[in-house]
Parts: sequence; C-alpha cells; structure tokens
Amino acid sequence: MTVDTICDSDLPMTTTQFELFGPEFTQFVFPYQCAISTLITKVQILRKGFTHLDRHCPIEHVSSRVKSPDSIMAKAQRLRCPLTVADIRQNIRDIAGVRITCGLISDTYRVADLIGGQPDVTVLEVEDYIAKPKSNGYKSLHVAVEIPVFLSDRVVQVPVELQIRTIAMDFWASLEHKIYYKYQRSVPRRLLQELTEAADVAHRLDRKMERLHNEVAGLKSAVDSDDGPLRLEAFDHDHRDRSHYRCAKPHNSTAGPLVRYSPAGGVDVCRNTTHLTDAVLQGDTRE
Repeated sequence: MTVDTICDSDLPMTTTQFELFGPEFTQFVFPYQCAISTLITKVQILRKGFTHLDRHCPIEHVSSRVKSPDSIMAKAQRLRCPLTVADIRQNIRDIAGVRITCGLISDTYRVADLIGGQPDVTVLEVEDYIAKPKSNGYKSLHVAVEIPVFLSDRVVQVPVELQIRTIAMDFWASLEHKIYYKYQRSVPRRLLQELTEAADVAHRLDRKMERLHNEVAGLKSAVDSDDGPLRLEAFDHDHRDRSHYRCAKPHNSTAGPLVRYSPAGGVDVCRNTTHLTDAVLQGDTRE
C-alpha cells in the first residue's frame, strides 16, 4: 500500500487571503493534518491485519490532502459561509480529506464499515454515489467522519472527508478532473457524453471483477472445506435480493448503521466484514 500526502498549495496565497485567516493559518490547519495522520494510521493497521491473516485486503492505495487557503475560501463563498475561523471550521467538513482506493465495489463498503465502526470515530454524514451516481457518472462513497485529535492542552474533534472508491472509479474521476480543469468547467457536450459512457464501462468492469473474485473465493472455499462438492450457483451474484445474508448490527449510534446501503449494480455486499456471509460461502441458496 502506498500513501500519498498532497497539499493543495499550487495556487499562490495572496496577502489579503492570508489576512482573512490571520497570521496563525498554520495553527488553524494543524489539527486537520493531525486528523489525517490518525486516520491513515487506522487504515494502515487494517491493511496490515488483513495481510497478517493472509486474507484478501480491500485497501489498494491511500492518499490525503489539506485544502489550501484559496480552496477553503472558494468553498466558503459557495456555501455563503462567513470568512471567520469559527464559521469555516463549523461549516466546511472537507478541509481534511483522505481517499482510499479499493479493488472491488464490496471492498468500499467493507472499509467504510471497518473505519466507521471504530469507537473513536463518529460518522457525521454518508453520501453514497456508488449506489446513486452523480449525473455525469461520478461514483464514490463519501463518508464525513469526526476524529479526536489529542493536542498538548486539549482534545478537539476534527472532521475529515473520507472518499472510498474502486480503482476503475478513481481512474475515471482523475481523468474527469483533468478534463474539467483543462476546459475550465466548460466541457464540450461531446466529451461530457463520452465521459458518461466511460463511467458506465468502468461500472460494468467493476461488476465483472466482483463476480470473478467471488467465484474464485468460492472455489477456494470449496477446496478447503470437507462439506461436499462446490455448488456454483451459490456464487452467481445476480440481481436477486440477498438481504437476508446481511448483518444488521449498527456501527455507529450517532449516524445509524452503515448497513442501510443498498447493493450497487446488483452486487451482493455484506456491509459488516466482522460477520461474513457464511451461508453464501457454504453454498446456501435459500430464497
């Protein structure tokens, strides 16, 4: 797993902008940087745990960024938020951002559950753009969380926007961002249509890779088990409702259970990785 730390500092910070935040801007962003470090540490621990158990690891890549003063002020203006430290801290939740890239659609929800279920992490809001993509085809799971940061004189709760997506989703989003930047958001209609078509292709690829992964996992389970011959139909993840396999245990009492997500693209997903769908692995095809 690679971890990239990105600072949105490519745009120059003018004297006026600096004065709006005051001479202590570095002190203002420090808790956000600490929250990112804390969250990335949690992700690294999860990944090492999967690797140690010689199991499929849902985490492929992690990156992070802290918004620049220009980006913060631009968002504050879009939200009509007063340009004061207190108001910005209260109303803008994505000053700190962490992005996790996963291999499979189901992995994105597994990672969200694993992080959101930790006792010191509070889930503030969930925007599931995988189950309900944006109009341009953008897909990602956005989870706004709050992380405690232990400073020398106090403990502060710091919001972090967690973006979790597959490799295919991330590739599409990266290209889309470059195109929008090149055309200054005035993208020709032909390119917009092709981007939407490309998003659909990426989604079909994700679904196919999910099916292949599940079939291989099923074959391995059958080889390692003495329960009898493999029943291939148990691993045919079609569009049937398999909600009875999902764990209904809440992960966070503040935001409610993450298990409320509906399956994306007909893919069967157990939202709680600590309660594996043993019925499926053992070939139970009950309806």
